[in-house]
Amino acid sequence: MAIAVLAASCGSNEEAGIIGKQNPEIKDGRLTPEVLWSFGRVGGVQVSPDGKRVLYSVSYYSIPEDKGNSELFVMNTDGADKQQITKTSARESSAKWMNDGEHIAFIAPDANGTPQLWKMKADGSERTQITEREGGVNDFAFSPDESKLLFVADVKYGERTVDKYPDLPKASGIIVADLMYKHWDEWTQAIPHPFVAEFKGDKTGAEKDLLEGEPYESPMKPFGGIEQLAWSPDGKTVAYTCRKKTGKEYAISTNSDIYFYDLTTGKTVNKTEGMMGYDQNPSFSPDGQWLAWESMERDGCESDKNRLFLMNVATGEKTDLSAHFDQSSEGLAWSADSKSIYFISVWHAVAQIYKADIAEGKITQLTRGRHDYELVQPAADKLIAVKHSMSKPNEVYAVNPATGAETELSFENKEILSRLEMGKVEERWVTTTDNKKMLVWVIYPPKFDPNKKYPTLLYCQGGPQSAVSQFWSYRWNFQVMAAHDYIIVAPNRRGLPGFGQEWLEQISGDYGGQNMKDYLAAIDDVAKEPYVNKDRLGCVGASYGGFSVYWLAGHHQKRFKAFIAHDGMFNLPQQYLETEEMWFVNWDLGGPYWDKNNAVAQRSYANSPHLFVDQWDTPILVIHGEKDYRILASQGMAAFNAAVLRGVPAEMLIFPDENHWVLKPQNGILWQRTFFDWLDKWLKK
Repeated sequence: MAIAVLAASCGSNEEAGIIGKQNPEIKDGRLTPEVLWSFGRVGGVQVSPDGKRVLYSVSYYSIPEDKGNSELFVMNTDGADKQQITKTSARESSAKWMNDGEHIAFIAPDANGTPQLWKMKADGSERTQITEREGGVNDFAFSPDESKLLFVADVKYGERTVDKYPDLPKASGIIVADLMYKHWDEWTQAIPHPFVAEFKGDKTGAEKDLLEGEPYESPMKPFGGIEQLAWSPDGKTVAYTCRKKTGKEYAISTNSDIYFYDLTTGKTVNKTEGMMGYDQNPSFSPDGQWLAWESMERDGCESDKNRLFLMNVATGEKTDLSAHFDQSSEGLAWSADSKSIYFISVWHAVAQIYKADIAEGKITQLTRGRHDYELVQPAADKLIAVKHSMSKPNEVYAVNPATGAETELSFENKEILSRLEMGKVEERWVTTTDNKKMLVWVIYPPKFDPNKKYPTLLYCQGGPQSAVSQFWSYRWNFQVMAAHDYIIVAPNRRGLPGFGQEWLEQISGDYGGQNMKDYLAAIDDVAKEPYVNKDRLGCVGASYGGFSVYWLAGHHQKRFKAFIAHDGMFNLPQQYLETEEMWFVNWDLGGPYWDKNNAVAQRSYANSPHLFVDQWDTPILVIHGEKDYRILASQGMAAFNAAVLRGVPAEMLIFPDENHWVLKPQNGILWQRTFFDWLDKWLKK
């Protein structure tokens, strides 16, 4: 389809280069990749200081322009008086209420394109630039009395080539002397630091780098943001998350800590010393008595149980509020009276809102239903939350904290959704080979006819410890797959959260073991149904799911007729030496392949997919991004080359400018078209 046709089909309301709400063409109620990219993406929810209004952002994308834009909205907590307060091409982000409830601060580019801090009235008027920093501002949080500004900005990391050889300013070579020289999708030449500056209404004063001279990240890359920093209610202390390690030591450890920086004395104290895993996302209670944070127990285990920890600020006494709660806790939010904490947790493949009582240590589930909540914030007599499902993208909701009853507020995508027919999502419990019960999601085509036989896809999850919950994806979207008349089988196999710690941890050191049997148990069970064409089964997945595809390609005993692997691990010994976060391969694979006395590691490497290429006999599509530094593109290229050399029908889609994900609109459309062209070729034609 030509770009001109795409522009017409999207029917955008763009004015003078502004990307706004889309009006896609929808045929027969089918969700297509083009329609998928037309949804407004809701995020950045913030409740006003008086608890009466909600600020949020919506990101819109233009396929013809191959880019996106975000706008800001304000509404009452009952959904009334909804207003779009920006309509620019500036991509406003990180917006937050100011204390008076009449102004909003946010990040947007200045005239030079550098992200700076701005403020405006809550109706979008009187837009004023606050900072004029070289290098700009990444994110921010005002002190409780707004006399100071805490912000995140990048500082130089290590010696660059131009520093060593200033007479070679155009040299592109990077001299490397230690590990962690690249991370996720970038070369490590800058790191974020927290700064504090005086703030006087419209301007900032002198600033202080809280980690001045220290070569450490805070917040931590690649995913950490302002949630890893916190002001104490009296404005005298900043709590920050940091893993104070560099090089090889950084690459093999997940041991981060919560530090208190005293603004009066300039002294820093480690408040979680001796706690060896991830400690992050500190949150002071409104009365200043408590600090809550998310804590993992073991160093090196990035997917350990996320515990809900509490510390008495005065005494330093620590309590694990989740000691008897066999689930992870995320997104902590204090009640106004400092007596309880709201948070999100996954159980049985859905993410719900929970409440932890401080005095009693009791944890209560507040919401129920087939959905995933991803954020919760108290607002006077209600909770404001964001949720999605496999059939609906993010929207803002009000939740009754007493009953869990929810009311949709934002309705950002109501019009598009009203024209779509989504497929049925079914919960199915399958008996595994070791006689356990496994929850499997089955998603049916929107016009499902039980008298027909449908090609069916086994979906293999990444992570490997990432929940197959009610997630909504803009790439691995089950409803788009279903709209192409495929049945999708998505197992919550061994190694996924939400079924207890034992179920979660079984996968580590057993990559080719029980979880692969779980996959096959799921597809074999569903394939017994009369409406499944068991001669037209496909298998797809990304990351660890891509590894799973490569592994199953050598062990599937002719079950499948087509495979698709995105950013998958193919050669595990090579992966051990190619990846950047060494703690992951040390924990999940068991250690280096040269450790011949390590039985766990040797079992892992004996199950490397590249060792079973001689058994490959099924068409395979390989997809990879060359900016993926977690799993290098060489893994995908090697798998593709092996298939071609073996005489197996194969195709490769390579993205020179994408990382572990595919983030650009036209690349996303290309991904989807290639994905379905391949499946249709081998499973339908």
